[in-house]
Amino acid sequence: MSFLDGAPWQANILMGGWRPGGAGDAPVIEPATGEHLAKTGRASVDDVAKAAELAASAQRDWAALPFSQRAAIMRKAGQLFLENADELSDWIVRESGGIGPKAGLEIHVASEECFEAAALASHPTGEILRSELPRLSFSRRVPAGVVGVIAPFNFPLILSIRSVAPALALGNSVILKPDPRTAVCGGVVLARVFEEAGVPEGVFSMLPGGADVGEALVTDPRVRVIAFTGSTAAGRIVGSLGAQHLKRVHLELGGNSALIVMDDVDLEKAVSVGAFGSFMHQGQICMTTGRHIVDAKIAGDYASLLAEHANHLPVGDPKTGQVAMGPLIDAKQRDRVHSMVSDTVKAGATLLAGGTFEELFYRPTVLTNVPTTAPAYCEEVFGPVAPVVSYSSLDEAVAMASASPYGLSLGILSNDGLRALELASRIPTGAIHINDQTVGDEAVIPFGGTGNSGNGSRMGGLANLDAYTETQWVTAQSELPVYPF
Repeated sequence: MSFLDGAPWQANILMGGWRPGGAGDAPVIEPATGEHLAKTGRASVDDVAKAAELAASAQRDWAALPFSQRAAIMRKAGQLFLENADELSDWIVRESGGIGPKAGLEIHVASEECFEAAALASHPTGEILRSELPRLSFSRRVPAGVVGVIAPFNFPLILSIRSVAPALALGNSVILKPDPRTAVCGGVVLARVFEEAGVPEGVFSMLPGGADVGEALVTDPRVRVIAFTGSTAAGRIVGSLGAQHLKRVHLELGGNSALIVMDDVDLEKAVSVGAFGSFMHQGQICMTTGRHIVDAKIAGDYASLLAEHANHLPVGDPKTGQVAMGPLIDAKQRDRVHSMVSDTVKAGATLLAGGTFEELFYRPTVLTNVPTTAPAYCEEVFGPVAPVVSYSSLDEAVAMASASPYGLSLGILSNDGLRALELASRIPTGAIHINDQTVGDEAVIPFGGTGNSGNGSRMGGLANLDAYTETQWVTAQSELPVYPF
């Protein structure tokens, strides 16, 4: 029996055990072939209310456990990801359209997130504070309560587990709403892992559903914290609803990250770095290199060589072939990408590579002579598209990189690392990578963006303490004070 088949998850949701969802079920579609792989349950708005009630009740006992028990469960969860890596990776490949190494990365990060969460459970919970009065004064961290996690389709396992694991380890209960398009590898997989690891019923619920389910999760009064990863448009709605209901909302949103290439680089290496940044997982990453800003002395050669790389990248079914890129997630996303490329060419850009597709397989695309007002340059594409523009001075490069409402990640390629770091200090962004492309994250890193890329909150590493706990102030003294009343 396989790991996933150890529980009746097909056509069900997890909410105090496996049960049918109030909105029925939905097929799991393999984007590379259109094949129906399975069925998952679909949650309703009423299911959210039931899950929140269960979560609020179960959370008290979960938080009361010794930290060592929660840590042990997190360590077991991390080990379960590794022990079942082949089966779980296969689901990531088939359901999300990612290639094998991408699936392997997701499994690795998922296990690391659990191991880091286990360490978080034993982290000091407060500090002694000074007081003007003769008393003991200290702060302590307590669980926020019920945490809602809304995760997207592109890296479904990583972008779920990075919030779920630390929130659980710190004594919260969690309700996860995975994207329905990747409800198995972004939802069922976590449910089975935590079920086998020993998380009690009600502490973790998994509710695949649509926007109505997400709205219900954000607005339910028992859910005190929301961790949302997704588009900027959806994030605005989530943030607005959270503010109306006076709850903490962590928003990790879209991006249009710039890669600045200076004229002193090894051109072949720089192009390889840039190609990976734009084409990894078909460009369906918030940190994808969306703008290649290249010194005018080498911009023409850079674009031509990038097009050569793009033309030689194999695209196909990641389950059956040795490919560099798989399919886009669905036809809606493919059509959006193609429309943005077509409109950018109409605006005056030159198409050097790609711009074509078969079914959901979109060829890696390189554009040059791109107007900075064209959609493929100034908007988040979320597809395998690399617009190349040139700059004549570093001041111009800074202005071009900064002229975006997004602020998620930045890469700078140069033989002079300190010069690059000085340049980076002039550009607002959540992450900076000197001599690397823009895609990167680790379980130990506080991660987040600014501007249209997020509300400045951070998830990961010790930032999880701020994300998923409340701080209490406590004072104690041996005798009652005397007041002049």
